[in-house]
Amino acid sequence: MTDTLRLDVWLWRARFFRTRTLAADHIRGRGARLTHNGQTRRIDKPATAITAGDVVTLVRGAHISAVEILDLGTRRGPAAEAQALYRLLEEDK
Repeated sequence: MTDTLRLDVWLWRARFFRTRTLAADHIRGRGARLTHNGQTRRIDKPATAITAGDVVTLVRGAHISAVEILDLGTRRGPAAEAQALYRLLEEDK
């Protein structure tokens, strides 16, 4: 069985949002794009399951960030630990 995690929990653990509620509200309101096994789809449900290797694209303010999920993590740790959970693919300025 593949390990999975809710998208809002992962975004909180990876420190994209200060709280899990903010992450969930962002996904519900602005959405995100998830690329899984070569298929990209728009996500608007915070409970969407993600796995390592997926690519998440987020719009935050005027910035678009695409990150590859390297690890799901086990907790919300310090910034260095959070940065090890993903690899930045591209970012609009």
